[in-house]
Amino acid sequence: MFLGRALTLRHFSVTATLLALAVASCRNLPQSGGDRAQQANRVKAEFLHAWQGYERYAWSHDALRPLSKTPHDWYGKSLMMSPVDALDTLILMKFDAEADKTRELIATRLSFDRDIYVKNFEITIRLLGGLLSSYQLTGDNRLLALAEDLGNRLLPAFNSPTGMPYVMVNLRTGAVRNPKSNPAETGTLLLEFGTLSKLTGKPVFYEKAKRALVETYKRRSPIGLVGSAINVETGKWTDPDSHISGGIDSYYEYLWKCWLLFGDKDCLAMWRVSIPAVNRYLADETANGLWYGQANMNTGARTGTTYGALDAFFPGLLALSGDVKRARDLQESSFKMWNLYGIEPEVIDYKTMKVVARTYHLRPEIVESTYYLLHFTHDPQYQQMGDTIFNDFVRYCRTDAGYAALSDMVTKEKRDEMESFALAESFKYFYLLFAPPGTLDLNKVVFNTEAHPLRRTW
Repeated sequence: MFLGRALTLRHFSVTATLLALAVASCRNLPQSGGDRAQQANRVKAEFLHAWQGYERYAWSHDALRPLSKTPHDWYGKSLMMSPVDALDTLILMKFDAEADKTRELIATRLSFDRDIYVKNFEITIRLLGGLLSSYQLTGDNRLLALAEDLGNRLLPAFNSPTGMPYVMVNLRTGAVRNPKSNPAETGTLLLEFGTLSKLTGKPVFYEKAKRALVETYKRRSPIGLVGSAINVETGKWTDPDSHISGGIDSYYEYLWKCWLLFGDKDCLAMWRVSIPAVNRYLADETANGLWYGQANMNTGARTGTTYGALDAFFPGLLALSGDVKRARDLQESSFKMWNLYGIEPEVIDYKTMKVVARTYHLRPEIVESTYYLLHFTHDPQYQQMGDTIFNDFVRYCRTDAGYAALSDMVTKEKRDEMESFALAESFKYFYLLFAPPGTLDLNKVVFNTEAHPLRRTW
């Protein structure tokens, strides 16, 4: 694989060079694709800048607030969200000293024995996924032990009458809260729990997550769509609006990826039933291009024409599943959305091309799709597209302590927020767009929805 463990004096020289590149790139941003290796180094330099801001001002906490230069913990007590989420990015970019320091922090100080309620979905994709991928990259059994402990503490979430998980679970007591969930939160768990099951030899993790996915699928409408909200106790839909955006998005992603990683034929069968309905009822060809909007899950009637930063993952999933033509067309629309103001909005109305939600959260989805399309088409336009997106990302979001989201992507007013997924996903996909061939073999790994690469080693 791509693991380099040796720590030498050369590392410090490389780090210094990257820091110099970071300063230079901030002052002079090239407008063309440029040299691939140079751009890969620019990405590494900017990631290092963000990481060192976190180290300086928020070390061992969940996240950095980059404007106030203060730490933030999701639940009042740190679960080391950023260290766990970023560790495989550090390894991938071969920042060996930083990776070793972070791994020791996690292995020696992270504890899940906390009397706190956490979101099962977010903790699964960020922490469980991060621990598993970093274990596979390093072979450090302490990371697998932490993953198994976390998995055991999350299992009570699945103790609903339907087998679909409650939204919240207490890590110490196993008590649960909030039965109102959605397909993404009930169906985006099998990659992580399944990998944990395979690596520990304990079937319960696979069985619980697989049942949750199947139970979600079984409640699809007669035309094959799922809704936006479901009660996990009754199994009844509480919002019939269907789409590919947040709350549903990664449900579809995991149907295909669980087939890729585990060879699970049930997942392939569910994908083959689901995706034609998505393309039939949600896809929308307009004068502005191909988009995916909203429809009633029962009738297929159009209910909305919005598309946004979260929806921009779908071209990548289409490309990964073999529908490259549709992926290209939808990616063109996503890039059009980005170029409206030189940074993407959270949501637009694609009929009018007006911005509906003006925040920008450093989201990775458009970069992810650019990476997949480059991989499957070898078309240099996607490196050029990635270059444009990265230049804008640096120009508008860089701060002296890291990277900041935007409260308003039109005015470019910054927001005191640097979510861990910026380190886990956004920078990783930017890097892979320009990284040397062989850095990562996409034929041998499957990314979870937080961009943690999982390998089929069983």
